[in-house]
Amino acid sequence: MAMKSTPSQNEIYLEYTQVGNQMRVAAIDAKTGTEVIFITPVNTPRAQIEKLAFAKLNRRMEQLKKG
Repeated sequence: MAMKSTPSQNEIYLEYTQVGNQMRVAAIDAKTGTEVIFITPVNTPRAQIEKLAFAKLNRRMEQLKKG
């Protein structure tokens, strides 16, 4: 699933993999290839997962900029 993140306006890919009662989510920035992975309960609303994915990815990218 490709989406646009409001803060950075970069294209972001989200990969969902259900593992039992959990959802493994990988968020990847299309431009830089930066990736974050996190686990949520399987019944977490998609909108909440997407918001968390954008926040985690943006934070990781900021950390990489700072060194």
